[in-house]
Amino acid sequence: MIKVLVNGAYGRMGQAVVKAVLEDKDLELVGAVDIVGDGDAGETVGLPKCGVSFTRDLQTTIDDVKPQVMVDFTIPDVVFGSAQVALKNKVAPVIGTTGLSDEQKQELSKLAEINDTPVFIAPNFAIGAVLMMQMAKQAAKYMPEVEIIELHHDKKLDAPSGTALQTAALISEVRQAHVQGNPNEKEKVAGARGADVDGMHIHSVRLPGYVAHQEVIFGGLGQTLTIRHDSLNRESFMPGVCLAAKSILGHKGLIIGLDKFMD
Repeated sequence: MIKVLVNGAYGRMGQAVVKAVLEDKDLELVGAVDIVGDGDAGETVGLPKCGVSFTRDLQTTIDDVKPQVMVDFTIPDVVFGSAQVALKNKVAPVIGTTGLSDEQKQELSKLAEINDTPVFIAPNFAIGAVLMMQMAKQAAKYMPEVEIIELHHDKKLDAPSGTALQTAALISEVRQAHVQGNPNEKEKVAGARGADVDGMHIHSVRLPGYVAHQEVIFGGLGQTLTIRHDSLNRESFMPGVCLAAKSILGHKGLIIGLDKFMD
């Protein structure tokens, strides 16, 4: 069994990860770190006692329980430092928190090489979302006029979402950058056309009631194509999280995107 530590274990996503790890026959929960949370991690998520109590300090917990993998669903301001700690201790980080800068990703890649320990970052752990991105890349070869609308809960800290940015990056691999729409258009209100990535527009919606959703809308002569994915609850991410935790140790360096494990 692969020994897993969950960082940010008391948060909404963290608790879902704790439950998923405890229910997976190939994974063993050995640590649950969070700045809040008390008692047994299993009881906290509605399962029998598992013998793992919440702890506060990541380094101390790593020293005590010797995990192989750290799943991190904290916040952008915390995840970079936590990943550095994990890599320096030869613990492979599986990162679900979005918002890391390109410079931070490069630094984690260097640390992964220095410590001979892989690090994995997923813009989205939902299997359906990965398929949505792959389908969007394929469609863009034939319908290059495209806009992205991503919709998330109002507690999300970063915009656009990591999924939207990864989708745009994949589309850019097969689509020549160009300005879409009327070249003389003017925004009456700044930001009305959304963010611009290689001429594609990305629109971010933040409202209570949403979890994680994305539409990739293509327009062509006399037709449109919409590829949409909806995560209706946090359980939708858990098969991908468990897949990453079980797959990462067979890889090296920095790995980005769950599709790398979906052969």
